[in-house]
Amino acid sequence: MFEALQFEFMQNALIAGLLASVICGIMGTLVVVNRIVFLSGGIAHAAYGGIGLAFFFGWPYMLGTLGFSLLAALVMAAVTLRAKHRSDAIIGVIWAVGMAVGIILLDLTPGYNVDLMSYLFGSILAVPNSDLWIMSAVGVVIIGTVTFFYDDYLAMSYDEEFAQIRGVRVKFLYFLLISLLAVSIVMIIQVVGLILVIALLTIPPFIAEKYANSLFKMMVLSCVLSIIFTVTGLWLSYAFNLTSGASIILVAGTGFVVALGLDWLLAVSKGTRVAAIKDNIS
Repeated sequence: MFEALQFEFMQNALIAGLLASVICGIMGTLVVVNRIVFLSGGIAHAAYGGIGLAFFFGWPYMLGTLGFSLLAALVMAAVTLRAKHRSDAIIGVIWAVGMAVGIILLDLTPGYNVDLMSYLFGSILAVPNSDLWIMSAVGVVIIGTVTFFYDDYLAMSYDEEFAQIRGVRVKFLYFLLISLLAVSIVMIIQVVGLILVIALLTIPPFIAEKYANSLFKMMVLSCVLSIIFTVTGLWLSYAFNLTSGASIILVAGTGFVVALGLDWLLAVSKGTRVAAIKDNIS
């Protein structure tokens, strides 16, 4: 892969992958510990409506997609706070309507010739320099925000009622988290695509949670795992001429299966040792 780095598009792809990995590691950790994976999926699929808006009205991709995704995310956040018992159904409706609006607007766009595959499965090899600057800015904002509110997010993530008693502004932090998540998803869609974005947001934190004893360590380990999965997936896509987004997720999925296998082996080993101790005692 090193010889490929002489090309600018591969350099941009690697930088985009690293930036997305950091964003995924931090935001994915908060998604997993706050159990909002389904809401994240709703935002990701509703973002398709923003893509349709952008192309129909001739807006820049970022402007249309970010605006629509933020609006959909805030509506979903309000629903989950006010009607938790119905939130999954309402999120599902917004999810479906957002995608439908995007598809209809793309159908109605005069002279439309955009490759849908690039949005469904990512186009990391086509990320321009301008988007790298935007991703960098988003990364800085996310790191700064999470660092500033770290103690509050820690309290909110593990005991919401206790956080409220301590005076933590849970509703404000929740809406802020969902807004940052919407922005993050729009960024990551360019790397792995609409269909695969939730996998990159959830698989590294899921694995990291098993080996980290604090929220901060979980974020760091998630970032490291995301970087490993992304770089390895990029190398495989280059070496075997495969779709980059799908390759990255396939590597992440393999890591997920390996982690589950190690857990099973440790459980079996522990059970065997316990049985041996009981036999010795008896």
